[in-house]
Amino acid sequence: MIRNNLLATLLCISALTAFASDSTAERDASTSTRPLETIPALDVARYMGTWYEIAKYPNWFQKKCSGNVKADYSLMNDGRVRVVNRCQTAESTLSEAIGEARQIGPSTSPKLEVRFAPAWLSFLPFVWGDYWVVELDDDYQLVAVSEPDRDYLWILSRTPEVDPVSYNALLTRLQRQGFDLQRMEATKQD
Repeated sequence: MIRNNLLATLLCISALTAFASDSTAERDASTSTRPLETIPALDVARYMGTWYEIAKYPNWFQKKCSGNVKADYSLMNDGRVRVVNRCQTAESTLSEAIGEARQIGPSTSPKLEVRFAPAWLSFLPFVWGDYWVVELDDDYQLVAVSEPDRDYLWILSRTPEVDPVSYNALLTRLQRQGFDLQRMEATKQD
């Protein structure tokens, strides 16, 4: 009798676990296929300055970076943004990539495109990558940047360290937007 009750209990737990897993998978699949939402508006001038990389989805173009990753943005006369990305390599050398960003749409659009290819190639659409601001605090201190397919994700901060409460709240909002937090990789900042 006890053995039958134990077996019935285990079967119920297994069924509930399977149901919960399926529900979670369906919810995750539906949020990640939903169009990516950006912030309503971006004040580009206020966004300029130095941003430190706190975490990211690993990607091929940052493989040589071992830490101390930061981006410097400055507004150019034509309204475009000069982008200077720097990181420290495993050999303790500085790696630098200089590019350009342009806003897509109105002057408050949170959707930009960025390129690191030479300027003479800028007429080619495929040298531009999407840079969408999907989360940004009111003080312009903590931001999450991605692109429509959610293949890339960066969390940037005005300071090398972030308040854990603010960071965790940001992660919760990103998860609701369908981002896989298991893919996140923390960036070492000295």
